[in-house]
Amino acid sequence: MADVRGYCDPSFTSVRELLEQRIASGVEIGASLCINIEGKNVVDIWGGYADEAHTRPWEKDTLSPVWSSSKVVTNLAANLLADRGLLDVNEKVATYWPEFAANGKENVKVSHILGHSSGVSAWQPGTTYEEILDVEGATAKLAEMTPLWTPGELNGYHLISQGHLVGEIVRRVSGKSLNQFIADEITGPLDADYRLGLPKELWARTADIVPFTPSAFPDIDPTSIAARTYAGTPVSPALAVAPNSPSFRAAQLGGMGGFSNARALARIGSMVSLNGTVDGKQYLSPRTIENMLQEQVAGLDAVLFQYLRFGLGVGLPSPQSLPWIPEGRICFWGGWGGSLLLMDLDRRMTIGYVMNKMHESILGYERTTHDYVKEIYKALG
Repeated sequence: MADVRGYCDPSFTSVRELLEQRIASGVEIGASLCINIEGKNVVDIWGGYADEAHTRPWEKDTLSPVWSSSKVVTNLAANLLADRGLLDVNEKVATYWPEFAANGKENVKVSHILGHSSGVSAWQPGTTYEEILDVEGATAKLAEMTPLWTPGELNGYHLISQGHLVGEIVRRVSGKSLNQFIADEITGPLDADYRLGLPKELWARTADIVPFTPSAFPDIDPTSIAARTYAGTPVSPALAVAPNSPSFRAAQLGGMGGFSNARALARIGSMVSLNGTVDGKQYLSPRTIENMLQEQVAGLDAVLFQYLRFGLGVGLPSPQSLPWIPEGRICFWGGWGGSLLLMDLDRRMTIGYVMNKMHESILGYERTTHDYVKEIYKALG
């Protein structure tokens, strides 16, 4: 059996055993898993290797790219500003960012961006990966875009663009870059080991992403929202290994550029699970959290082709398509390949999961993400 280290409350022994099995079988190469309940880590375990060659053990402080789990942290930044009365999520984006009103976006609200219904789910077709890494330039291009649908009418997952959009709103309102705001207001005060972008001094303790073997991309109507979104977002098998590159690590991509471990994700997510207060310090008011959980849009997502529900910057339980997530006062989102940050307010529980072997999934992988969550809730009884 694989060597899995760290603390695990005896009531969650089956969860530890499941991680051991998945590493031993090769489904995982390296991973960390954390369960925080009432502000305490009842599970904080890690194991496997930080590289495909199995030469570097996954350590307690190993970091890994978390892809779109980054969106939860980025969107928490916007909700913090809303909580302080500096940002109105029901206000038009152009109130804070006048240039954004161009080409039919004058009525796009902040809530439309947080709920993936803004119509700005991608850039113009042909936009390159290198252009998206230039956050300032890529953000300016989004301000010039014509929305792909009438804002607010439907949900179409903003694969990468949401991070650029929310980041610019945070910058306009706070006067700080998204990365600086997150460091000053979230990760610094919480002492959470999360970085948006990765300083070179941390590369030595960062796991290498191991990509999946892609299947054939399905034929879709070239005039559809999905086709136009993918045409304007350079998502390809080559992108899967981008976090191993200096250029990706130097960029600060709010939608997919976070590096962290399960412990830090759970620590950040506990801001929500604990109704806004961590270690006696209030980060968010209960009212703001309740607003985050209010459904903004629901339906068959025009980009991911699954029935999804979104609150203000978080996904909400959708038993039609995500039966592995229980119903209740739960919000979550995950990253390409498997990572997850789930916040359960009913149980005051946060789940963080980070790995380096990717699987071909945006909404969690069946044999890792899904199975871990199901086993955790089974252990809870």
